[in-house]
Amino acid sequence: MAGPPTRNDRPGFDAAAIRRYYDRNTRAFLRYGHGGGEGAIHRAVWGPGVGDRQQALHYVEDRIAGVIRGRAGESGSVHVVDLGCGVGASLCYLAERMPMRGTGITLSPEQAAIGRARIASLGLADRVACRVGDFSDLPSDLEPADVAFAIESFVHAPDPERFFAECARLVRPGGVLAICDDMRGSGDARAAGRTLRRFARGWHANTLLTPGELRSMAERAGFVLESTERLSAYLELRRPRDVAIAVLIAPLGVLPRRSTRLDPLIGGTALQTGLAKGWIDYDLTVFRRTRAGAGVS
Repeated sequence: MAGPPTRNDRPGFDAAAIRRYYDRNTRAFLRYGHGGGEGAIHRAVWGPGVGDRQQALHYVEDRIAGVIRGRAGESGSVHVVDLGCGVGASLCYLAERMPMRGTGITLSPEQAAIGRARIASLGLADRVACRVGDFSDLPSDLEPADVAFAIESFVHAPDPERFFAECARLVRPGGVLAICDDMRGSGDARAAGRTLRRFARGWHANTLLTPGELRSMAERAGFVLESTERLSAYLELRRPRDVAIAVLIAPLGVLPRRSTRLDPLIGGTALQTGLAKGWIDYDLTVFRRTRAGAGVS
């Protein structure tokens, strides 16, 4: 296999493994990651108009904010669901800037606890909630969403078809689903193989689709593509910190069989290589729900 599993492969990491990964590593991500001060576990994007790191960390959220404002103009009251919400930082950022209600779903009890404390400290508990749950098996009492989004969480999905089926139940007809994540890029699959395997193992990634595969799965679930924005060129690659980490872990060669605390570092280094060589792309893709379905019951 040249890279992370696609929909026809057996997933490498089940929900329990992803839960352990984030329970173990979230506090380190927040302490040592470049977005920890903002509660952001996702990447900074130095897109057009960005002037500082804080703006870069919120670039994707600001794009999603535009989608939410469009829905607010249509319905007045908007329910937003973050699928793989981390510590709830994205929902808090959005809720502080617009009248909306938000629900975050995370597999990790550790993340949910941190998220709830964050929400309470910001005085948002009446409008924002952080729940433990699986976006591939959403809670039965979850209110339908006008907007749902997944930032750097879709790659963890063991079964992307199941993810889209759940999103079709969750998102109201006419509502929006935004996915910002790594996609399989172009280039020599044989040359990319080792790098993508290290990325998959270290990042606990199950799914690395091409944009065409992503669109096809979404369409089968009742979504239509609205836009795709390629953000790869706006990412920070080969920062001094990243170069130093790459040098330190190079002697490891292959990954150990058992999960270790080095996994995120090894996966992150492989991700940097994949992005630099075009084997991995970073896209923000927006879909609109078109087909009526059963909804979340």
